[in-house]
Amino acid sequence: MTNDPANPKIFLTVSGEVEKFATIEPKRVSLFGEPGEDLKKSVRIIPEKRFPFSIIDIQKPDTSNFEVKMEKTDQTTDEYTLFVQNTKKDKGYYNEKIQLITDSKVKPKLTIHVDGLIR
Repeated sequence: MTNDPANPKIFLTVSGEVEKFATIEPKRVSLFGEPGEDLKKSVRIIPEKRFPFSIIDIQKPDTSNFEVKMEKTDQTTDEYTLFVQNTKKDKGYYNEKIQLITDSKVKPKLTIHVDGLIR
């Protein structure tokens, strides 16, 4: 949008190569099940060689419906495994996120979404 009456809109196309910062598998955590069921998933985080980083902190909402812990699973590649476990006891849905704080200037935060559905 512009303030030029003759050209109120300008369309701009940007193209470029997107470089992968890290492999995150799966990209999203889904915890679906029955009340009382042990719902948990693990997430692998592997930095790309070109963008090495360490994870220095994990942030999640204080009132989140899950617990999270992390292990460094490979010292040579700085590979991490994040373990996410549901804590919601009653029926309902939640959509929250985990912020992984890195020591990288390129990407200081990685976000992992967590969906839960207790039926």
